[in-house]
Amino acid sequence: MPSVAVASSCGLAAEAGARVADQGGNAVDAALAAALVSTVTEPGVCSLGGSAFLTIWPAGEQPVVIGGHVEMPGRGLPAGRLGGGGIPVLMEYGGGVSTTVGPGSVATPGLPAACELAWKRYGRLPWGEILGPAHEHARDGFPLSQPSFDYLIYSHQLVFGWDPQSYATLHDADGRLLEIGASVHIEGLADSLQAVAEGGARAFYRGELAQRIVEGLASGGGILTAADLEAYDAATRTPLRSVVDGWEVATAPAPSLGGATVLALLALLEEHPTGGWSAAEIARLTQVQKAVFRCRQELAAETHDVGAEAERLLGAAGEKLRSALESPSTVHTSAVDSDGLACAITVSAGYGSGALPGGTGIWMNNCLGEIELNPDGLHTLPPGTRLRSNMAPTIARRDDEVLVIGSPGASRITSAIALVFLNHVRLGMPLAEAVDHPRLHVVTGDGEILVEYEEGLAVERLDAPLRRFSRSMHFGGVAAVLRDAAGSFSMAADPRRSGSTAIGGG
Repeated sequence: MPSVAVASSCGLAAEAGARVADQGGNAVDAALAAALVSTVTEPGVCSLGGSAFLTIWPAGEQPVVIGGHVEMPGRGLPAGRLGGGGIPVLMEYGGGVSTTVGPGSVATPGLPAACELAWKRYGRLPWGEILGPAHEHARDGFPLSQPSFDYLIYSHQLVFGWDPQSYATLHDADGRLLEIGASVHIEGLADSLQAVAEGGARAFYRGELAQRIVEGLASGGGILTAADLEAYDAATRTPLRSVVDGWEVATAPAPSLGGATVLALLALLEEHPTGGWSAAEIARLTQVQKAVFRCRQELAAETHDVGAEAERLLGAAGEKLRSALESPSTVHTSAVDSDGLACAITVSAGYGSGALPGGTGIWMNNCLGEIELNPDGLHTLPPGTRLRSNMAPTIARRDDEVLVIGSPGASRITSAIALVFLNHVRLGMPLAEAVDHPRLHVVTGDGEILVEYEEGLAVERLDAPLRRFSRSMHFGGVAAVLRDAAGSFSMAADPRRSGSTAIGGG
């Protein structure tokens, strides 16, 4: 059986991936098991009721992307049902986040369907064994992680306080938020996972579990219907591809804008940085991010066609971006095995809706309420429309080398992936150093920019408002695995999220 190296931004996930590899699983089996564990053990950060993108690249074959992103719900509902069920919130997390939560913010989940499709196409082990570690954590309880706690400090009242079951799950008998390491048990989740283990993703989208989800959301103004769940299908897509410094890069296409954004950042940086992140190189990086993120923002305002947005960002928009330069939330797992099979999977539930419907134990996403990705409001798109995403699970190959990389982090996903890739490939940093290196992200909006950066970067040449952070999960949680030409593995899990790495099988 193959050896499998796994890195994840979730602390317990890599251990689950290695365990599945020890049972004879390949890189896809291990990555799926790890990702599914993260949907249980990272409350507030991700959930089974969210979305997933997977990039998979077998040795000697073409890469594919399996898209399990959320859809606009509302099939069969009268117009009078639309527009409600949302709770606007402003959190202090990451310097300030405006979003909408509540039942009306829930989009049709795609994560279970995407995971099952990937397993059917590439997995080795029985489906029940892939879900085994996640089910055990749900059944026995798990310790509250540092990343979940760091997010819940800001969200436990605003996002999870309106739903009594959500609140009770995350607080002790005196109403205090659980401490790091405290045991968390989500009522009903083990039964839901057992149903999915026995009946496949179909059990999530049809039958009793689906009915309980729909009824639980409808009582609070949600618009997810049984018809929405029954109609959902994960999609196999052709990845976006480019060549950077001799590495062939494959990443997520539409409806994710994340992959196009990563490739645009890498293309515009061309041969930069050279020698290191000097003040001049930091200034150029800031110009590149400003140009790309503003262009993406403008395209999102012009069209709801995400495919057209991605194409223009990489194609016709390229000249516009070069001209601009010439003038003055999520969990990720990466896995690769000794046979050369590589898998990158990013899963997300947005900022979380707070809804825990019908005793299912499944926290639902708030993707309709993510203003950046759905700027026109909760219920404005036709049912069945796939929403935008920042997720960009990425795989790169050069001769016999394979690099698998991805990150959570909402809009910071793309800048984190691009920077880590450049640190390793262009500057020659070892993988762990490339992941740990300080990051920078440009926030655009209303004609102004804000440069968010971590301590240790030379920002003195920047003529823009600055916001300094120490190492922070705000800047993502990169998980990366490298299999070199000799077949040896290097792994790195971002210390910003207390991630982990493991090797199994062999």
